Amino acid sequence: MLEFQVGVAKTHKYASRASGDTIELVERPHGGLSIFLVDAQGSGLAAKTISNLVISRGAVMIKEGARDGAVARALNDYLLTLRHGRVSATLNILSLDLESRTLVLSRNDECPAFFFGPSQVDIHDEAVHPIGIYRRHKPVIVERALEAYLGAMVVSDGVTRAGQRSLCSFDAAAFLREQLARGWPRAQELADALMTRVLELEQGRPRDDVSVAVVTLTPLAGETTPVRRLSAYFPIE
Repeated sequence: MLEFQVGVAKTHKYASRASGDTIELVERPHGGLSIFLVDAQGSGLAAKTISNLVISRGAVMIKEGARDGAVARALNDYLLTLRHGRVSATLNILSLDLESRTLVLSRNDECPAFFFGPSQVDIHDEAVHPIGIYRRHKPVIVERALEAYLGAMVVSDGVTRAGQRSLCSFDAAAFLREQLARGWPRAQELADALMTRVLELEQGRPRDDVSVAVVTLTPLAGETTPVRRLSAYFPIE
């Protein structure tokens, strides 16, 4: 038996109470889960409104049985129509699809995404545009068969740009290799470790919204009845 773990960590731009990044976890009707990560152009309440609208529309489509690639295309057209090509957003849909027995990433994001194993990190930084600007734009789709010790990570640009103010840019691939050298991680621990590193590089004052979502597939021994668990930690300011 395998356990699918999801780890999420996010924070808003320094001195801004609303984050333009939104992450949502959606159950798939034919089995599995989808994680949306949307980073709307700008920051604050206006960006939050856009990212919430995009994810709400996408979550409904997933629940209705639409395929991830079709959802990404539809969300591109939706935002283009809604804001007439004047507002963009990056979109990642990372799915555990139990119907196809695959881990699927649909990406409309200039930030790289990562698939990883115990001794390997694959960087996916293929050229792609954010949604909301160009008609008929397609996502880049990566699909991997489910297996033990497979993981994936998606981030917002608050991660990839961390440390630039102090000329010490963050290398997410190197960070992943460093963490994997210590053993196979729990998804939440890996997300928390990345957030800690980013905040250190930003000296506790991130210049942009920061979000990371990590998924891992880990062998699960000792459980004969599969039990699903979900935990969340939400600080209130």
